[in-house]
Amino acid sequence: MPVENQPLDLGLIGNGRTAALVDPRGRLVWWCFPRFDGDPVFSRLLAGDEEKGFADVELDGMTTNQSQYRRNSAVIETVLSDAHGNAIRITDFAPRFKLYGRNFRPAQLIRIIEPIGGLPRVRIRVRPTHGYGEPRRSIAGSNHLRYLGGESVRLTTDAPLSYVVEETAFALSRPLHLVLGPDEPFDDAPETMASDFLERTHRYWLDWVRALAIPFEWQEAVIRAAITLKLCSFEETGAIVAAHTTSVSEAPGSERNWDYRYCWLRDAYFVVQALNRLGATKTMESYIDFIATVAAGADGDLRPLYGIIPGSPLDERIAEALQGYLGQGPVRVGNQAAEQIQYDVYGSIVLAVAQSFVDQRLPHTGDEGLYRRLAPLGEHAYARAFTPDAGIWEFRGRTQIHTHSVLLCWVACDRLARIAARLALTEEAGVWHRRAAEIRERLLREAWNESLGAFAGTLGGDYLDASVLLMHELGLVEATDPRFVGTVDAIGEKLSVNGHLLRYAIHDDFGMPETAFLVVKFWYLDALAAMGRRDEARALYAQVLGMRNSYGILSEDVHPLTGQLWGNIPQTYSMAGIVNSAMRLSRSWEEGLWLGLS
Repeated sequence: MPVENQPLDLGLIGNGRTAALVDPRGRLVWWCFPRFDGDPVFSRLLAGDEEKGFADVELDGMTTNQSQYRRNSAVIETVLSDAHGNAIRITDFAPRFKLYGRNFRPAQLIRIIEPIGGLPRVRIRVRPTHGYGEPRRSIAGSNHLRYLGGESVRLTTDAPLSYVVEETAFALSRPLHLVLGPDEPFDDAPETMASDFLERTHRYWLDWVRALAIPFEWQEAVIRAAITLKLCSFEETGAIVAAHTTSVSEAPGSERNWDYRYCWLRDAYFVVQALNRLGATKTMESYIDFIATVAAGADGDLRPLYGIIPGSPLDERIAEALQGYLGQGPVRVGNQAAEQIQYDVYGSIVLAVAQSFVDQRLPHTGDEGLYRRLAPLGEHAYARAFTPDAGIWEFRGRTQIHTHSVLLCWVACDRLARIAARLALTEEAGVWHRRAAEIRERLLREAWNESLGAFAGTLGGDYLDASVLLMHELGLVEATDPRFVGTVDAIGEKLSVNGHLLRYAIHDDFGMPETAFLVVKFWYLDALAAMGRRDEARALYAQVLGMRNSYGILSEDVHPLTGQLWGNIPQTYSMAGIVNSAMRLSRSWEEGLWLGLS
């Protein structure tokens, strides 16, 4: 069950172009406009104790609230009630459906407010911001409000405008409809438009979910993770953001506040793997196309992350007008990690794009032309495999030869060898095979630490790093290799805090890590399952599912002592972990149906 008093108890609505976060009281607390990485119109999540940057509906005398997704959809319904039988329902969604043969996904949010009990008295409040926390000024029209500052936003509604402007309480006797989006008029009445868009959007999500390939067990969790991954995909370019937020702290008072509204190349493998297993081929294909676009435009070192439109600036700055999540700043816009050297990116790209060479469901499979685009990345990986970098955890104050980075450089050469062989490029396949073998031999020799009884986080190093759990996942060693078994056991023992796993347990740029990185738990339980400890892995998987918030969503981190979620949300890494581990651990449909019906 979700942890009580969970600050990150937020649900996500969206449509592949825009997305917003809703809290259990039906308050819109985060919405970047007009796209995922835009200026937040609703910024309350990071406003500290300032009442700005949100839209909500207050019910006089409210005593209870309940909020949840409509089953198998990205539509959230919130019910507010008082002690006298008065109640309202708030329905929030972003329109998405087929129109004229294409996906209709405007930069709009729609809110429907309905009385469902008694004669409730409500107050509608809309307090948007611009410039990362500066209040907007409103101008009233005949049936709309224009919010000025930055790119103008329009609220079109059949609610009394004066009540909205003055935030006046009034009796709600009929459904009201609010449409937030670009400063453009539209022809239909808000009621007609909102009702029609809701029906079509709901039907779209039901149809999309129906086509998914899901495991027999943990179906609800996997479906919610699948929808969430879909909502993290910026459909125009195929980019998938690491999360929809910026600067939600990794740990209380840590200043580990980062902007995650961008696409990390290292996420690619896990996301493609999850989408592949779900059968969400269009989203997977678009993501592979995005990665291939980045690879084609690469000149020299690749960045570890890119904007959802490759080439857009990611310069990091501080947003002074926002106090920060729970008042814990700073709020960062942009990400300095884009300037870092991280050599694992070469393997990440090759690994993700390799899917297109073997997946016959795709309309255009990988060919020699695509291989020729990838080969230079392999050359870079081979040349720099044993060069210090910032590593997967993006250390800002030091560089070392990280085991994970070398592992991914090996992956680049190994997969290029396989691709070349598949394309009957025998001589080139041999070259890549020899290079991969060379990297592998040195990596296994220099990463092993006899005193730890495990592979260390750096070559010649003396500390544990959970990223080495991927050695088997990526094919470097067998799960039964005594060295890998010893590594898994050492990490499970020495990086565990109250049953949660840290990434590492050494001081970094901000001191000693305090919270556990959720995806690490998935890597660990996957390793246990591969080693034959399946029952133990299943128990740990159930434990991780219990960390989800009430909407079924995970962020980046969990505090090992309080169980509260921390870090940006929803975290793509974490949601992909829900899918990938379920696919590995679930009983088959045949076995499940037999047991379920017997």
